[in-house]
Amino acid sequence: MVLTTPQKRIPTKVTWEKLPEDFVLPDDPVENIQQPPLAAALTDALGAANRIQPQMLIASNFGLVATVNQKTVVKAPDWLYVPNVLPVAQGIIRRSYTPNLEGDPVALVMEFLSETDTGEYSIRPTYPYGKLYFYERILAVPSYVIFDPYEPRLEVRRLQDSQYLLQEPTAEGRYWIPELELFLGIWYGTRLGSTIHWLRWWDEAGNMLLWSAEQAEQERQRAEQERLRAEDALAQAQAERQRNELLVAKLLELGVDPDTLQK
Repeated sequence: MVLTTPQKRIPTKVTWEKLPEDFVLPDDPVENIQQPPLAAALTDALGAANRIQPQMLIASNFGLVATVNQKTVVKAPDWLYVPNVLPVAQGIIRRSYTPNLEGDPVALVMEFLSETDTGEYSIRPTYPYGKLYFYERILAVPSYVIFDPYEPRLEVRRLQDSQYLLQEPTAEGRYWIPELELFLGIWYGTRLGSTIHWLRWWDEAGNMLLWSAEQAEQERQRAEQERLRAEDALAQAQAERQRNELLVAKLLELGVDPDTLQK
């Protein structure tokens, strides 16, 4: 399946310019109440696996900027990944990200569908541009992920010859994301009291990357097992000592010196 943008391209001139200091970034409300925890869970698992480096930019609902035909265009995907960004000056907060000007091109974007909006599929080729058009034709993001947590349904598009092609999942229902060298898939379970369909990462060997809370629980269980093993070993040693004491007492009753038996 291929979702294509219009074949007739409207002439565009894309430049990468610093966002004006007085530019008012969009502050739209989150349409999907599951979006913040979904995004946070993706980042948490990468952090817990030590896969986040200082030079990376991983953010949620964060503005990506391009200047198209002298107009500033900003889209804020629900989750994004950039491999290398230039550091900002001390005391400065990064308000947005302009690819090529501030670092590498964007490598991966994700959008989580709301129950009513379908703007994630928009191929509008004129200002302010549809999201799919913007990611495909203007930013040229290699991987574009759309997740519908309500059905649930996961779609991964890869950029090939300047056009997004819908990818086929593995037998396990997962998609290989080359930019992170990880598989992405759907997992049903509970995190922070919410039992929903989550997006999870798996490594190349098929091991799921754990959330930090899962790692902590795993470590707690491991420590508990070690404590129980230590207590069991101590109990066995005490039982063995008691048996030896009873044996010595019995031998003494019989008038046998236990020390002579050891010679």
